[in-house]
Amino acid sequence: MSDTDDWPARLLVSDLCNLLARYLPAEQLQEVYQAYLFSAEAHQNQTRRSGEPYVYHPVAVAYILGQMHMDQQTLCAALLHDVIEDTKVSKETVEQLFDAEIAELVDGVSKLNAMHFESREHAKAESFRKMLLAMHRDIRVIIVKLADRLHNMRTLRAMKRSSQIRIAQETLDIYAPIANRLGMNDIRIELEDLSFQALHPLRYLVVKARMKKLYQKREDIIGNIQTTLEQNLAQYKIEAQVIKRHRHYYGIYRRMCELKQKDSANKQRTFTQATQLCSYRIISSDIDACYRALGIMHNTYKPRIERFRDYIAIPKVNGYQSLHTELFTSYGLVLEIQIRTAEMHQLAEQGITAQGIYQTEGNIQYHHDPKQRARDWLKNILEIQKKTGDSIEFLENVKTDLFSEEVYVFTPTGDILQLPQNATVIDFAYAVHSDVGNHAVSAQIDHRPVPLNAPLVSGQTVNIKTQQWARPNPAWLDFSVTAKARTHIHHFLKNQKKESAIIFGERLLNKELSSYQLSIEQLTTSQKKDLVEKFKVDDFDNLLADIGLGNHVALVIAQQFSPTFDHESSPLNDKPKPLVIKGTEGAMVTFMHCCYPIPGDSIVGFASAGRGIMIHSANCPHIINCRTPDKLLPVEWENEIEKEFLIDIHLHVRHERGVLATVAAALTDLGCNIEHVSSHSETNHDSMLKLTLWVKHRNHLAEIMRHLRQLKSVIRIQRTKND
Repeated sequence: MSDTDDWPARLLVSDLCNLLARYLPAEQLQEVYQAYLFSAEAHQNQTRRSGEPYVYHPVAVAYILGQMHMDQQTLCAALLHDVIEDTKVSKETVEQLFDAEIAELVDGVSKLNAMHFESREHAKAESFRKMLLAMHRDIRVIIVKLADRLHNMRTLRAMKRSSQIRIAQETLDIYAPIANRLGMNDIRIELEDLSFQALHPLRYLVVKARMKKLYQKREDIIGNIQTTLEQNLAQYKIEAQVIKRHRHYYGIYRRMCELKQKDSANKQRTFTQATQLCSYRIISSDIDACYRALGIMHNTYKPRIERFRDYIAIPKVNGYQSLHTELFTSYGLVLEIQIRTAEMHQLAEQGITAQGIYQTEGNIQYHHDPKQRARDWLKNILEIQKKTGDSIEFLENVKTDLFSEEVYVFTPTGDILQLPQNATVIDFAYAVHSDVGNHAVSAQIDHRPVPLNAPLVSGQTVNIKTQQWARPNPAWLDFSVTAKARTHIHHFLKNQKKESAIIFGERLLNKELSSYQLSIEQLTTSQKKDLVEKFKVDDFDNLLADIGLGNHVALVIAQQFSPTFDHESSPLNDKPKPLVIKGTEGAMVTFMHCCYPIPGDSIVGFASAGRGIMIHSANCPHIINCRTPDKLLPVEWENEIEKEFLIDIHLHVRHERGVLATVAAALTDLGCNIEHVSSHSETNHDSMLKLTLWVKHRNHLAEIMRHLRQLKSVIRIQRTKND
């Protein structure tokens, strides 16, 4: 537990050297000492807000890293991390005196220190983007930065109150989650407690005092439980250490806030509820002993089966491994037990800074290398930033990744994918591959059809159905959770919308120009330039895009080529040629859900500014009652269309067990994908099913309805058209 009263006010270089001498060779220790001498000279006459010489800060940062047994290059970078930013020392000087790798580390950390989060949101987001790019070059950059932030938080009291609040909130929003993502649990807990203390000092003191009192009250019970656990393990000859685990203050406070939201009527009970758990860790000799110890725990006290988690077989995304279980005791407490090996314990607490990660990088014995997992995460972050133009959107997407707990689901081939809580099927599709997400049309969970917005639960097997004609839908943004999914959807829609608008605008303008025996290909450069100037756009492609989006009317533009335009004699007075709809126009053509038009239906287009053409059935009430008939366009279907379209049908069925499964199986046999299913009871004997299906055309729909009518459980079936 963090308590600033226990920290030494000042660490000397002798303290640092004594610590490092325990694991560094003499020549490497000498290099670290030279870095200290250089830093002390560079920071001469500089002081911190507390009034102490500035050099004490880099010494303290290096000491924190020494406790993690970091290599001498990281330690040198820690001692030098402010010299480029705060003194006249250049990167080239650092490289000459030490080496290029140390210079790169110092330069990377220096850029991070140049961040000014108190400025505009864009500046904050852009600084965060730079930080993650620096992490990708060398993960040790962020390790030094976390140690730097930890010491700053330990000495935060020297800052004015407004700065304390700002820095503490940054720490909770950015640095503590990054520490968690890198598996550095000790650092994460201390950063959270220090931030809690700075943001809510009175609440911090209340929680601290009440926890101290509670531990004193439960001292005998806790001792009895620990003795029972140790005796039972010894009885079955399992060598293991039972450790009482104290929950940190911010974790308790956060749990209290969650309980208040769930049960606002019983706010006074939240502290008791939040502290009902009594936590222990069991550190065993090997994995086999872990599972045997789990059986003994479940035999000692009654387990809460729904709270069991096997993170040994399926590690968390940051490499964390442990068995988690909760047990009911006769004392009225719930035991939270974590069972792991000593190696897993070290990785759980220190993550990528676990001893040996850097000193013996080529001989790492860990089953789940945390350094490689960090690289994989940063690779995913880089992919997100490449497809995200706006830095604020990038920051929000990464925060989503940082704050997520995990669910574990399986691909049809048995591979495990880790996704955040509340992730949906479309998140899974993009996690498999961006092309799978972009072309997803439907899915199955455990062999049962589900919509793309279905939430995922650990243990499920998910199968995605794709079609090459399918494209991301803007509605997916309403239920996608992962940064990867949201970034790919945004990126595709942004690019596809303009490309589709240009192509569609070209079709619309060519259709109108044909009345003047012209086409876009026949227009001269001068004619295109005149149009660009007259309609005040940047270039001809933007003019075509505006036509496709409905911002400019193709008819008006085409009329510019008929100076002698005569309403009586113009060929435009003839019945206009209909626009042929192929179903592949992308975002510029929307098939409306009020009437669900499909090939074979008579259709009408409606020009909507900024959205392109909305396609309705000719008998749709919205078209029949249209108040702006001048925006209606004649359209017709292409003869051969491969795309599938959504359609609604209502099934009046007998209230029998398995009726939905029977209907779904029949649709699967017909090669029909289900987008959405809902049902409600009409009477005690019958129900109404509303199915949203993907169909090819009217004949395909007729075939589907004919087969469904033959099912014994189906009373009546009809195509639905919403008003």
